[in-house]
Amino acid sequence: MNDHPISSLMTETMAKIKEMVDVDTIIGTPITTADGTTVIPVSKVTFGFASGGSDFLPKHAGPAQAPLAFGGGGGAGVTVVPVCFLIITRDGSANILGVNAQACTTIDRLVEMIPGAINKVSNFMEGYKGKAAPAAPETEETDE
Repeated sequence: MNDHPISSLMTETMAKIKEMVDVDTIIGTPITTADGTTVIPVSKVTFGFASGGSDFLPKHAGPAQAPLAFGGGGGAGVTVVPVCFLIITRDGSANILGVNAQACTTIDRLVEMIPGAINKVSNFMEGYKGKAAPAAPETEETDE
């Protein structure tokens, strides 16, 4: 049995969406500056997809004649919205530079604060390790 025309219609529409949206659209290609800072763009991608069709008798054919005619269509829409830039400095610290200046909800504000909080905790722990490291025992050297 042959594939129904709606199958090829949907396959073609999905192939076109795949051409428009890939991983590099969401997490962009990293850009490294002269001073060693890496900037990675991050975007939000939304898309919609619709497809439909119908089999019907041809206008000038009788009910005994085959095959049925097919009419259909499909479409898709894609929206790409920049969300933020992930900035990684040469020393390894990371920050998020949001495109939208104001966070709308408390959760958004918390998410924006995560990289800074991680950096502060990391710096604190490094400082604590440096102060808490036991001093090396002194050894007496003798000349023999």
